[in-house]
Amino acid sequence: MTEKKIRVLIAKPGLDGHDRGAKVIARALRDAGMEVIYTGLRQTPEMIAEAALQEDVDVVGLSILSGAHTVLVPAVVKKLHENQLSDVKVFVGGIIPKEDIPELLEQGVYAVYGPGTDTQKVAEDIFQAFNPAEA
Repeated sequence: MTEKKIRVLIAKPGLDGHDRGAKVIARALRDAGMEVIYTGLRQTPEMIAEAALQEDVDVVGLSILSGAHTVLVPAVVKKLHENQLSDVKVFVGGIIPKEDIPELLEQGVYAVYGPGTDTQKVAEDIFQAFNPAEA
């Protein structure tokens, strides 16, 4: 019997048009054995939550470089909850000031990554979130 692959949605909320990091992490997670869906640029929280519902994902990864993380991340988390997706783990990467990280974690974000984070670390954290004993 094959083990179910972790399904990850990578999204770029807001007006930020820089997606190189999102594409790098999408490829790294795919190479680590996960199924990855990349939604593309300029997604609204509603679009991200709907894609997460339609794609039946386990993880939503948000890439934010615009500085709008304190508005966009809570909006995405709220929309996920409204779509009955409270069990979906949310990871955030991008330009996030250290002082904003505790607030994001309190709002339900599983982990926050800054520039230069090793992609293997992100993959390991996702595996850890789903298989704590094996990671």
